[in-house]
Amino acid sequence: MNICVFLPNWVGDLTMATPTLRALRRRLDGRTRIVGIMKPYLADVLAGTPWLDEAWFFDRRSESPELRPSALARRLRLGRFDLCVLLTNDFLSALIAWLGRSAERIGYARYRRGPLLTRKLHPLRSRGRIVPSSTLDYYLQIAYALGCPPEPPVMEIATTADEERRADRVWTSLGLRPGPEVVALNSSGAYGRAKLWPDEYFSELARRISGELGYDSLVICGPRERERASRIASRADHARVMSLAGYDLSLGLTKACLKRCRMLVTTDSGPRHFAAAFGKPVVTLFGPTHQEWSNTHYERDRGLQVAVDCGPCQERECPLGHHRCMRDLSVDMVWAEVRRLIER
Repeated sequence: MNICVFLPNWVGDLTMATPTLRALRRRLDGRTRIVGIMKPYLADVLAGTPWLDEAWFFDRRSESPELRPSALARRLRLGRFDLCVLLTNDFLSALIAWLGRSAERIGYARYRRGPLLTRKLHPLRSRGRIVPSSTLDYYLQIAYALGCPPEPPVMEIATTADEERRADRVWTSLGLRPGPEVVALNSSGAYGRAKLWPDEYFSELARRISGELGYDSLVICGPRERERASRIASRADHARVMSLAGYDLSLGLTKACLKRCRMLVTTDSGPRHFAAAFGKPVVTLFGPTHQEWSNTHYERDRGLQVAVDCGPCQERECPLGHHRCMRDLSVDMVWAEVRRLIER
């Protein structure tokens, strides 16, 4: 049996899809081939995990012909897939699955793609609007519709030997102490600037963590956040506050660094889910987004959010320009939660 799975397009969402991939792998016998279809930059997220037999890359905006929709549809036709599982919600992925002639196509009937599916799920709605619920559960409902038994909603990722070696080099180069003595800070927000906590707040928090608690503080980042991470570490003005800004960055390196840290303080972005999957305490700073959408069911994840009359608005940029949802989330509030988790 041949199965393909269109995987989520965001780091956090893909990590929250791991219980569903685990459920599919457990449900299907060893003769079933599972192919994951994903954006190329997400390959590191699942590196080291056992659920996919193959990974196919697809990016509709790519200039490379082999990554374009027509190439993927053609490849699917040649692969003669019995089932296509759509964890994505967009119309294009359903159209490609239909053009690829997968015998069965299962997913949520959203964005006018219902006629392209052979098995349809519908999200819970109230007064015409989708009720916010955990993305993790949203994906698992597809697995259950395929006959998978109940699966613990526990995210699971892994690191490769190469990723661990790269983290070893970072630890040696920066002079970081063993992982339990390092607190990671993540200021990224690929979704948009509205998710970002002010740089000066992160700097003050890092200074307190290193100065008052005696931990090393490591500001992690992706390629687009180098400048911000470097600025946060510099403004902290403490010898034990460092960043990854000067290194060859990848999601694999981020995974390996978080795996060995004591805990993570983060915006609502992908690395938050990495830390939770590795069983690390997490303090998540929420601003414009509903916490329900990214509920990880992880008991050591503390979500902090201040109530504002204009939110949560789900916007990528603050439409009113004041960004109160994040600016009113004070350093003292976050510091108190960090201390509670570390001392516990």
